Amino acid sequence: MRRWMQSSLQRKLSVIIILSMIVPLLLLGVFAFAISTHITEDKARLSGMDTLTQMNNNLAFMIQDVENVSLFMISQREIQRYMSSPQEDSLIRSEIIGLLTNLAASKKYIADITIYAPRLNSTLSTSSLYHSELSTQVNINEVKHKQWTGVYEVENASGRQPVITFIRPLRSTHDYRPLGWLSISLNEKVLAQYWSVLPRIGDGQGQVWLVNDQGHILSTNDKSKLSMPLDNDYSGLMRQIVRSGHRADGSLSYGEGEAEQTVMYQHNRESGWTLVMMIPSDQYTAQNRFILQLTLIVVLVSVLVSAVLIWLVVSRVVQPLRHLTRLLYHSDPAYPLPAFPIESHDEIGRLSRSYHRFGAHIAQLKQQLIRNEARKKEADLRALEAQIHPHFMYNTLSSIHWIALMSGEKKIGAMVQGLSDFLRLSLNQGKDYCSVEQELNHIRNYMQVQEIRFPDKVRMSWAVDQRLYSHTMLKLLLQPLVENALIHGIQKKEGPGTITIHLEQEGGWIRFMVLDDGTGIEPDLLYQLRDMLSRTIHSAEGPQRTESDGGYGLRNVNERLLLHYGKEACLHIESRPQAGTKVSFAIPLKEGYRENLDCG
Repeated sequence: MRRWMQSSLQRKLSVIIILSMIVPLLLLGVFAFAISTHITEDKARLSGMDTLTQMNNNLAFMIQDVENVSLFMISQREIQRYMSSPQEDSLIRSEIIGLLTNLAASKKYIADITIYAPRLNSTLSTSSLYHSELSTQVNINEVKHKQWTGVYEVENASGRQPVITFIRPLRSTHDYRPLGWLSISLNEKVLAQYWSVLPRIGDGQGQVWLVNDQGHILSTNDKSKLSMPLDNDYSGLMRQIVRSGHRADGSLSYGEGEAEQTVMYQHNRESGWTLVMMIPSDQYTAQNRFILQLTLIVVLVSVLVSAVLIWLVVSRVVQPLRHLTRLLYHSDPAYPLPAFPIESHDEIGRLSRSYHRFGAHIAQLKQQLIRNEARKKEADLRALEAQIHPHFMYNTLSSIHWIALMSGEKKIGAMVQGLSDFLRLSLNQGKDYCSVEQELNHIRNYMQVQEIRFPDKVRMSWAVDQRLYSHTMLKLLLQPLVENALIHGIQKKEGPGTITIHLEQEGGWIRFMVLDDGTGIEPDLLYQLRDMLSRTIHSAEGPQRTESDGGYGLRNVNERLLLHYGKEACLHIESRPQAGTKVSFAIPLKEGYRENLDCG
């Protein structure tokens, strides 16, 4: 850091001024953020308590409504007469069930209303229950006063659902003697809808529970927690609420560090239940982002202003150095260094004169290097031309061909003729592209020479769509593949073998396949070859010689396919030991329309 500071005068001044501006701004931002955090926490607690109060009011309304419905039911004359009758009256029973059904249907949070008449050994209910866990909550025959049960499950035609039941004795309005019991069950799922304001609490990370005096959860959005003690997940929380005043409303902090949460609670006096809301404390800081962002913007603007002031103060000192730096940075190595005006006689002026002196010297060395390279290339080309002159080579091979024919050496003549045609197509007047027909003729000439070298060893088979002859392709793609098939497949095989050239059109591509029925490739070597081709696709380096000439030839062809046609054209190898090998590739059918074709 110290070396970085000392390397530039502008950096020194910039750091000093920026620090002098940033430090007080950061202190002010920290102070403002701390104040805003405190205000936000108080605001969040107040908002949470308001929400909790609204929930509690809704809950109190439902509880009071259930109480009123129960009072209305036990005071009904038909119900009193039915319960007091020594024998069951089916007409009155039907009227009572209709009344109960209408009441339950008018209030969506009531799941079921049931009247138990032990004298008649009868039960009147708004729904047919297949299964009920009420007996796990209370023995209804022992209920002497009105009470609420915990949450439990019942099963009816709508399926299984959790309910909370209000039970009260049904007594005679004349002599107050017990006649039976009345139960009204609340649908916990409908009750939990009142906690639908939860997504607005703590960015959706808050939680709300309705718990009874024993601390068991009666209602929550997480149904797996129903009837479970709240202390199972939050140890000691109910003790803290009771210690803070169970019959009062309030808030407290639970947990420490990053796990700290704010707990707000309100007691419902009608039922003895407690509504508990928990919000992660880190949600408070999320609400301070606006102030934090505003503080950061002020700091950044101040830094920008400081940077502008630094630029105005230092620019006159460092402007010549900046100019020189830009000239060097944007200079093109292919051209001489641009001129730099000399406006002073100080250190910068002396630096300018040195810059011009070195620029002239570099330009001189560059011209000399270009001349030397030109001479070297010219000498290489002349040497190459002297070694292989195409017309001289063609004329010489033609003379050898005719001399062999005149001497009766037809095989030698055919071999020389094949070699001459092979070289003529290989050179192709220096062009990179040829027609498909020319490439296939090139293979025929090559195999003509090889069949003379290895008589009765190899046979060529052709499966070619002649409509593709006129299309253009990169030259010398098939010959290395045929040579590999001959050397590594057929020659190693006992007896004669066959090499097949298969050419067909697949959609917008021309598919080339070279197949042989030779010895095939062992799995380990096949894996190495495929890995080598894959690395060729993903490597920026050119083809490198491997241990196998065949591998080098394959990689060379694959490299040329990749460079000219892309990844879709690259080689694919399939082989099985003693069964043969297939090497294939594809080129675009539109290759013949390339704008820069150089084939004739």
